[in-house]
Amino acid sequence: MCGIVSLYNKRQKPVQQEAISAMTGVILHRGPDDDGFHLEDNIALGFRRLSIIDVEGGHQPLFNETRDIWIIGNGEVYNYKELQQWLKDIGHVFHTDSDIETILHLYEEVGTDAPKHLRGMFGFTIYDSRKKRLFGARDHFGIKPLYYVETNDSIGVASEIKSLLELPGFNREVNPTAFYHYLTFQYVPDPDTMFAGIYRIPPAHSFVIENDQIKLERYWDVEFKPDESKPFSYFVEGTRSVMLESVDKHRISEVSRGAFLSSGVDSSSIVGMLRTFEPVKSFSVGSDIPGYSELDYAKRTAAYLGSEHFERVINAKQYMDELPRLIWHQDEPVADPSAILLYFVAQMASEHVTVVLSGEGADEFFGGYNIYREPHSLKMFSGMPGWMRHSIGYMAERLPDQVKGKNFLIRGSKTVEQRFFGNALIFSEEMKKRVVMEDITRSESYVSPFTITEEIYKRASEYDDVTKMQYLDIHTWLRGNILMKADKMTMANSLELRVPFIDLKVFEFAATIPTKYKIANGTTKHVLREAMKDFLPPEIQTRKKLGFPVPTRHWLKNEFYKWAKEIIFESKVDNLINKAYVLYLLDEHREGNADYSRKIWTILVFMLWHQIFIEQKHNFEPFVSPNVDLRRKKNSLLHIG
Repeated sequence: MCGIVSLYNKRQKPVQQEAISAMTGVILHRGPDDDGFHLEDNIALGFRRLSIIDVEGGHQPLFNETRDIWIIGNGEVYNYKELQQWLKDIGHVFHTDSDIETILHLYEEVGTDAPKHLRGMFGFTIYDSRKKRLFGARDHFGIKPLYYVETNDSIGVASEIKSLLELPGFNREVNPTAFYHYLTFQYVPDPDTMFAGIYRIPPAHSFVIENDQIKLERYWDVEFKPDESKPFSYFVEGTRSVMLESVDKHRISEVSRGAFLSSGVDSSSIVGMLRTFEPVKSFSVGSDIPGYSELDYAKRTAAYLGSEHFERVINAKQYMDELPRLIWHQDEPVADPSAILLYFVAQMASEHVTVVLSGEGADEFFGGYNIYREPHSLKMFSGMPGWMRHSIGYMAERLPDQVKGKNFLIRGSKTVEQRFFGNALIFSEEMKKRVVMEDITRSESYVSPFTITEEIYKRASEYDDVTKMQYLDIHTWLRGNILMKADKMTMANSLELRVPFIDLKVFEFAATIPTKYKIANGTTKHVLREAMKDFLPPEIQTRKKLGFPVPTRHWLKNEFYKWAKEIIFESKVDNLINKAYVLYLLDEHREGNADYSRKIWTILVFMLWHQIFIEQKHNFEPFVSPNVDLRRKKNSLLHIG
């Protein structure tokens, strides 16, 4: 796990060492063990390393036998041993046992098709001096981040946005379209970021930078292939087999490992499967508010599974004190309160291990979210003609809010494409008009959130409604919320997080499970629950997903109330946000007239982000967790071609 930076000068001038050093310096937390640079022609590669594989020999940048191709990479390739052996058999010479060097020789052999052969999580850049180009890619599902920016002078690619902000001449401005989408989704959907001019390289995409241009190309796509011919038992046995193999693959490292543990099926399954291979250290976090902590369940699960268990309780003050720095680590506003608890559990884990396994992705791949049951509950509407559904919705929207079943009728009157924006829908279009300082439907920068989901739904048009929802979440919620917070909050503590559910082989099998076996027996991810039975205590097998719950609903009425008002008054976003309306929501929430906690939190996180990155009110220096042993640091490597 590392941090990478690539810089291409469009004026064909050499890149200065100071420039690339500044860009890598701000991501010290991603790689405290050493750094390395390669400067040649009009390009520069910069690298920060967290040593996991080939600890002694895997320093980057790495080069081929003739030193005319160089690579920097972030992540882990779990099939690198097989690829390495094949490449050696056909004559390639390796000088390390690094998985990243394997990508380099693979590129020599198959060119820009290299990412298609990789199984793992990765973001990498290759400089091919023979062709005078930079080539790179991001992994299939977006586990590892990769961003790019183009200025008058340069094209930059980096693991974190804050590296790109170091480029001379870049102006920090809010992307208004991204802001509007953020109010809907609670994160900014691909390919935009909250910064105007900075973009994500989407998952399953490669890029080429040459002739002063950057071009992106998709190398793989998500495809569900349900197999109705196989019995339920086939999918249960297959799921157990492919997951055990994935967990085993994700153990590859030369450093200590552990696992996060909440009280749900996903993380408990990971701990249970990992326990079949080795002793396990497990880590949990919870709040001090009754009803918002799963620590008791996690402790009992750990005892059942036989893991060495560690836990931590977080209160409102601790949460509030760390929040600004953690938003700095996120690069962008992501209004998921659990992200902050994820930071605290990662901080604790980093005191004991360097790698953790976690349960992200099980819900998207195996059909686990409760909202995926909605197509079944709304089945009575599916046979109605469109005009009838429209009429029901029209009448339901005009009913008083206190009428029981109003929302059910409204949602039933809509198709899945009309009602489902993913696991988070924060502000409706009507409420957005009250939140922002102008009628956004008349603004030139306004783009309907349907423009995000419409193209995705088109590609999923042949699937049933549940699979459409999974497909949408994989392309939005998983990459924009789940994986973003997982990477940034663990790397803030120089801790590598691995996600065995989000594996190419696992998805290929999960994609064959028919919906009738995913949503069945009154529950979700039915196949996965059955497959994991032997690894779970009985009380966990049917437990609903909670993750790491956060009592923001309670805190915004009490401990956070004055703090929230200060942020609203102080933040210089008057051109974007109607502060009077936000204060109204806060007071209504405090009085218990409505639960506006998610909406208020979404606004507060954006305001804090704006203070940190646009107003630059807070000055955070590069920081390494005190749990990281800096005695591991190697010598800095610099090569000038």
